[in-house]
Amino acid sequence: MRGILKDANRRYYVENAPTMSDMDFDLLMKELESLEKEWPEFDTEDSPSHNVGSDLGTADGPNKEFEQFPHLYPMLSLGNTYDITEVEAFAQRASKGIGNSFTYSCELKFDGTAICLTYRDGKLFRALTRGDGTVGDDVTRNVLHISNIPQKLKVPPGFVPTTDKPYPWPSEFEIRGEIYMPWQAFERLNQEREADEETPFANPRNAASGSLKLLDSKEVANRGLECTLYHMLGENLPFTTHDQALCAAASWGLPVSDKRRICHNVQEIEEFINYWDTERKGLPFATDGIVLKVNEIPYQKELGYTAKFPRWAVAYKFKAEQALTQLLSIDYQVGRTGAVTPVANLEPVLLSGTIVKRASLHNEDQMRLLDVRIGDYVYVEKGGEIIPKITAVELSKRPSDTEIPRFPTVCPDCGTPLVRDQQEAKAFCPNQTGCPTQIQARLVHFLSRKAMNVIAGDATILQMYNLSLVRTPADFYSLDKSKLLSLEGWKEKSADRFLKSLRESLKVPFEKVLYALGIRYVGEATAKSVASHFGSMDAVAAATMEDLLSVEDVGDVIAESIYKFFRNPLNITMVQKLGEAGLQMSAQKSQGPLSDKLDGKTIVISGNFSISREDMKQLIASHGGKNSGSVSGKTAFLLAGEKPGPEKIKKAEALGVRIISEEEFMDLVGLQGPVRDTPGDQAEPREGEQLSLF
Repeated sequence: MRGILKDANRRYYVENAPTMSDMDFDLLMKELESLEKEWPEFDTEDSPSHNVGSDLGTADGPNKEFEQFPHLYPMLSLGNTYDITEVEAFAQRASKGIGNSFTYSCELKFDGTAICLTYRDGKLFRALTRGDGTVGDDVTRNVLHISNIPQKLKVPPGFVPTTDKPYPWPSEFEIRGEIYMPWQAFERLNQEREADEETPFANPRNAASGSLKLLDSKEVANRGLECTLYHMLGENLPFTTHDQALCAAASWGLPVSDKRRICHNVQEIEEFINYWDTERKGLPFATDGIVLKVNEIPYQKELGYTAKFPRWAVAYKFKAEQALTQLLSIDYQVGRTGAVTPVANLEPVLLSGTIVKRASLHNEDQMRLLDVRIGDYVYVEKGGEIIPKITAVELSKRPSDTEIPRFPTVCPDCGTPLVRDQQEAKAFCPNQTGCPTQIQARLVHFLSRKAMNVIAGDATILQMYNLSLVRTPADFYSLDKSKLLSLEGWKEKSADRFLKSLRESLKVPFEKVLYALGIRYVGEATAKSVASHFGSMDAVAAATMEDLLSVEDVGDVIAESIYKFFRNPLNITMVQKLGEAGLQMSAQKSQGPLSDKLDGKTIVISGNFSISREDMKQLIASHGGKNSGSVSGKTAFLLAGEKPGPEKIKKAEALGVRIISEEEFMDLVGLQGPVRDTPGDQAEPREGEQLSLF
């Protein structure tokens, strides 16, 4: 049971891909706790019942990209309950422990990822994740891109400074909270991932956690993350209640939720819970419960903590909303890259305020795992996904005439036999150049806003395809006004508008052109990395597998997909025609190289530097060097900053690759010492060092 819980913790906190619901996890944890009480001789300190789930690391192992710092105060979890009687028991324990009258602060429990912000002299100094409760990952550089987290506090109106108190806030304090992704941003992100046929995030919490750990800080700004803060810590804080502290924080410009209430008894707490159990469905963000805290800070200190939880707070968790309905049939949809996805057609049912008629079954493995059959009654949940998902079958209602679905062996559109890699969960139609659905989807993708940004709807592109005006993206650039006016409903103005939009697309940068090609597994971020690494379409097309694997964040699957794309004669012809049409086939450099001192050298960087990692890469490129994400025999040297990744160091030593410091590198390219004033992302703060933000 401990093994199951530890694995679930890793999948939840590190991989952002949970394998069980919160309720199932909490119930299993309670069962473990009861067993440990019954058999104390088997209770051990390393049990998950005594430890906070850790977000340190990545799905591939220890996190080498984020420096770690200790928390000044342990960052613990909250005890959870789904039963109102346990809320009453919490209140009774608190009352007994305190012995005096007190109040409760009742707040929404935001479904995001925990964050701890430190402010020094009114300026943001450091942001740490929960980590393992003792040590957290430093994500300051990413938090700087979350719009509602102030980098500098504001003085509230009416404050009169004095010699003893020049500012209203303490010289240093911590404030903790949750970074979350609003529904609108979450749905937009999942739509983009589904368009790229990437696995969508299961819920906003996973999306927020994954976004906070992005290596490209600027990309964090595009994810629409927000923050709410709910707990202040520090030495000699001038507050007697938790609510006073939050009101002060709000007056300083910190994002504090206004959806909280001071309650005096269990009845008022239950009223607050019942109200938000209904009203939460209309909120623009996900909330999965209510947090109850003893409001008076001296009483919080009096009640104290367990090894894992504060005794003065508890979380009441809402049950996930489900609906039971009948599965009528299953469609098998073919996507842009040929992936075949089963989608269930349901008897319409009301769920979370909307009528649900369809739900994703994801893939053949998921269908088998659920043992779902046509005619079954199924439970549907809408946890924020664009298409709701089926979570279980109600076997007690299974009709005798249900039909076991047969996943197709040939493409539902073109009849080509499907293929499935042993490492893939999805089946694919390999007929990329002859399958009508794939062709149409790639044409739509090519003109989409995040690709070539040409003004054209799906219906327009389908019209063009049906009239044989376009078959490949290059065909768009051979269209003229006479051809466009042959389309039903098109007039001079609409034709001129479309042609103007096509001309504007010739200015779209190379990285977006590469993304627009619709290469399987190559999303926006990957296209940007590949474009930056190679610099031109010709270089990408000529790249070997080894060359492609040297690109940061490109693994075997992506490398093979790019390699095969540019070995297909039809794709080569299409790309050549796009180049002839005037599209950007190479990266536009704003200035020439500063020198050729690194010409022909492949360099790997690791650790933290006096400038951002992105600026360091640009500095290498500006002197003719080539950046790589992994050490190999072709690596000229490993540039190691503070706390470099141990695996990269170990591999460099094993291969005899030279390891140099930042100071040695600066001497090599003719610069004196660390470049602290280079524009761009700010450097990560060191221990005891203030971030220079202003």
